[in-house]
Amino acid sequence: MKETELYGLVLAGGKSTRMGTDKGAITYHNIPQRDYLYNLLGEVCNSTFYSIREDQKKEFSKEVNVIVDENKFRGPYNGLLSAYNHNPNVAWLVVACDLPLLDKAALQQLIAERDNTKLATAFATSDSELPEPLCAIWEPEALQQSLAYLNAGNGSCPRKFLINSDVKLVYPEQDKVLLNANSVKEYEEAIQKIKQ
Repeated sequence: MKETELYGLVLAGGKSTRMGTDKGAITYHNIPQRDYLYNLLGEVCNSTFYSIREDQKKEFSKEVNVIVDENKFRGPYNGLLSAYNHNPNVAWLVVACDLPLLDKAALQQLIAERDNTKLATAFATSDSELPEPLCAIWEPEALQQSLAYLNAGNGSCPRKFLINSDVKLVYPEQDKVLLNANSVKEYEEAIQKIKQ
């Protein structure tokens, strides 16, 4: 079975309420984190996009690819399915903009272990053994089935969808690459780990 093209998507359209400032604009590696991730995905994907809110458009140059959220769905599915509607014929490697320790080696591992016969290939920590939907490769079929899942009123949590679907779990060489920095405390923890 021929693998579909792989596009990268940086989810940068959240409100960052817990952090109190735009998580995508925080600098961990000398540039805003959303740009750092966009550049990383650009090295491993056929094409890369930012997923953003309408009011963020002015923050991005014409040289980069953006997909404005269609606001048809709640939470991360908003960005995921806006990307699917933009191009339903590719797989999307989706990363949240609050993963400060994610690196190219981890992305290469995820891509190398991709199983396109599954709905998704998702990272999981060895502790949780749960799919991380915002650091995963979503095959076109997964996003198509997600529409039916949402329309059936099954909730709007992409993790719950993946838990109940045929997905491949990949355990990163280092669990720390999945550290979410959603609060000031987690930001400080991430900075300490980067310095180590």
